[in-house]
Amino acid sequence: MDGMKGGAEVVYIRLRKHVKLKDGAGISLGDIAQVLAPAEREQELKSLMVKQPVKQDGNRIVIDMMQIIKVIRGAFPQLAIEYIGEPHTLVEIIGQQRKTPILFFILVWLLLFFGSMLTIMNFHADVSMPEVIVHIVEMITGQHDDHPYLYQTTYSLGIGLGMIVFFNHLFRKKWNEEPTPLEVEMFLYQENLDHYVITEEYKKIHRKESKDSREGDGS
Repeated sequence: MDGMKGGAEVVYIRLRKHVKLKDGAGISLGDIAQVLAPAEREQELKSLMVKQPVKQDGNRIVIDMMQIIKVIRGAFPQLAIEYIGEPHTLVEIIGQQRKTPILFFILVWLLLFFGSMLTIMNFHADVSMPEVIVHIVEMITGQHDDHPYLYQTTYSLGIGLGMIVFFNHLFRKKWNEEPTPLEVEMFLYQENLDHYVITEEYKKIHRKESKDSREGDGS
């Protein structure tokens, strides 16, 4: 796509919201943004190095649109820059991932299994569910049974099936494309985490700029 603005070529940039990159890799414009520019410029723009992470940056780095404009202007001063969407992106630096030990996986699984089981049992004890089932069976069959194991078993299986339907997930299989409640909560958690990190990074940048400004005035 060729575009002109006041006689200058136009480059359109849309920053990605959250990007994960391997540790040790430089951050190029193509890694963090969609770039729409004249064909002869597009690849050069995508390969522009925006930042080379250092250890002091930590594992989360906020790249601001002003940094990107400065880099592009330094390499291509004749380009006019238009950005779409968010004015910043969060880059997460991922180190070498280690495999989870099978023993740790089993311990977590057992903890979740017995924790869930005890939670359901305590809830049923609080609402006197065994007595309720006895009364329901008596209403249906007309006979009193202090231990209606058949109905209790089917009720327990129903709870399990209901949880599968509710969470829309069985191991790695999903029944449809609708996100599960857990996925929604994880998404909201990630959104809040990203917002917090970006806000804190902007505060650090502002403090650094204020400090540099005071030092400049003092000199």
